[in-house]
Amino acid sequence: MNAKKPNILLITSDQQHWNTIGAFNKEISTPNLDRLVKEGTTFTRAYCPNPTCTPTRASIITGQYPSQHGAWTLGTKLPEEVETIGEILLKQDYRTALIGKAHFQPLRGSEEYPSVETFPLSSDLDFWKGFNETFYGFENAELARNHTTEFLVGQHYALWMEEKGCYNWRDYFMQPIGTLDPSIKRTWPIPEEYHYNTWIAERSNAYLEEYKDKEEPFFLWASFLDPHPPYFVPEPWDTMYDPNSLTLPQLHEGEHKNNPPHYALTQEGHPDFSSYDETGFAIHGFHSHQEDPEELRKDMAAYYGMVSMMDKYIGKILDKLEELGLAEETIVVFTTDHGHFFGHHGLIAKGPFHYEDMIKIPFIVRYPTHVPAGKTSDAMQSLVDLAPTFLDMLEVPVPRKMTGVVQTDVWRGVKPQARDHIICENHHEPSSVHLKTYVNDRYKITVYYNQTYGELYDLEKDPEEINNLWSDPTYQELKAELLLKYAWAEMGKEPMWMPRLWHA
Repeated sequence: MNAKKPNILLITSDQQHWNTIGAFNKEISTPNLDRLVKEGTTFTRAYCPNPTCTPTRASIITGQYPSQHGAWTLGTKLPEEVETIGEILLKQDYRTALIGKAHFQPLRGSEEYPSVETFPLSSDLDFWKGFNETFYGFENAELARNHTTEFLVGQHYALWMEEKGCYNWRDYFMQPIGTLDPSIKRTWPIPEEYHYNTWIAERSNAYLEEYKDKEEPFFLWASFLDPHPPYFVPEPWDTMYDPNSLTLPQLHEGEHKNNPPHYALTQEGHPDFSSYDETGFAIHGFHSHQEDPEELRKDMAAYYGMVSMMDKYIGKILDKLEELGLAEETIVVFTTDHGHFFGHHGLIAKGPFHYEDMIKIPFIVRYPTHVPAGKTSDAMQSLVDLAPTFLDMLEVPVPRKMTGVVQTDVWRGVKPQARDHIICENHHEPSSVHLKTYVNDRYKITVYYNQTYGELYDLEKDPEEINNLWSDPTYQELKAELLLKYAWAEMGKEPMWMPRLWHA
C-alpha cells in the first residue's frame, strides 16, 4: 500500500447500456473510457441491484440492497439515518464530494418525508445558494436534477450557468420553467460550454485541485446525467453518428410468447396496464414500446452521441488527475446505475424487464500497480459491493450492516471471484409488479411475487435471452434447483447488524 491514504474517484453515467464502450464496440467512440480499459480491469459481468435510479444509487453509498436501506423504488426516499460510506470516510478524515445527479430523494416530498430534491424547490436558486449541508455523507454536494431538456433543472447547475453569464438558461429547457420549443428533437440548442457535462467536469476538477493543494485524501463522485433520455445532445455530437450505420437491436418473432403477460402488452399500440396500476403510481416501461425503426435509429445515434460527449468530459477529469500527480494514488471506478433498451427485445428505455441489457452494466476499475492493467474479468460484481470494497481497500472496517461483498482481492487479481451469484430487485407495489432475479455463472431465473409465471434463461446457450424455459417440462428439475439457490441467496444477504456476544 502507498504510505499516503488512497483516494477514490467514482465516475458514473446514468442509464448506460453495458455495450457502449468503444474498446468493445466499434460502432461507438469513447477514447477516454477506452483509456481506462487499457489502464485498468474491465469486469464484464457487473450488475445493478435494481434497474432504476434511486434504489441503485442508494445502494452505491450504503452497501445495502434496496429492500434493506429503505429506498426500494422510485418515488421513495433514502432515510437520512441510514449510514453511508461518505459518513464513514468523514470520520477517517477524508474529504467527500458529489457533483451531478444524486436522486436519493423523490421529486415530490411530504411533511413526513421531506425532500430537498423536489420541484419547485429544485429551482429555488436562493435556497441552493445557501445550501451548505452535508448531504448523505457528502460534505460538498453540488446537484442537478434533470435529464437534458427536462424541466427539473435547477439547483447548483443553474447557479453555475448564471455564474458563467448564461442568464437565459431557461430557454434550453421545457416547461414549466423553460421555454424550449417542444417540437425540437435530438439536437439540443444549448451551447456545449453550458452543458452539465462541462459543469460536472469543471467542478470536479476544482475539488481535485483543492484536495491536492491541501494534501487531503478524498472520495469524489462525479455523477453524470447522460445518456438517460430524453435523447438530446448539442452540436457537433448530434451528427457524430449516422443512424443507418448502427446495428439496431431487433425483436425476435414470438420471443414474448412464453413470457409474463406484461411483455406482450408492450408490443401493442394501446396496451391496457390498468390491472397493474391499483396504487395510482406509474411504472416505468408499462406503455407501448412500438416505435418506428427509423426514429429508433435516430434515437440510438443521439444516445451514442450523448455517450461520446460525456466521454470527452470524463477525459478532462482523468487528465486533471494526471496533471495533479494524483493518478497513482487514486482508485478510479467507472460504472452506471443500470442499463438501457434501444430496441432490444422490442423494448425502449427501461422497465421491469430483467434482460442483461437492463441489469448488466459497464464496470472498470483502475488503480495503478494494485489493479491489473489491460485485463478483462468475468468475476461477478454488484454495485452493492462498491461501498464495502472501497472501505476495505482503504483499510477501514466494513460495518456489519453492509451486505455487499468485499471485492478487494478480485480487483487486485489475487482471487478469481468473490461472489457466485447476483440478485437484482425490482419492487413496485405488491399489487402491481414485484420481481427478483437470481443470476449465476450460467443461468438466470426471475420470480414474481404472488405469480406462478416467471423467467428462466440459459445464458450460455441463449445469450440473447430469447427462449424462456420457465414452463419447459425438460427444465423443471433445473428450475427447482435454481429456486432453492435463490432462496439461499436471499437468506445469505440478510444483514447481521449486531455481532453475537454470547450463547444466551
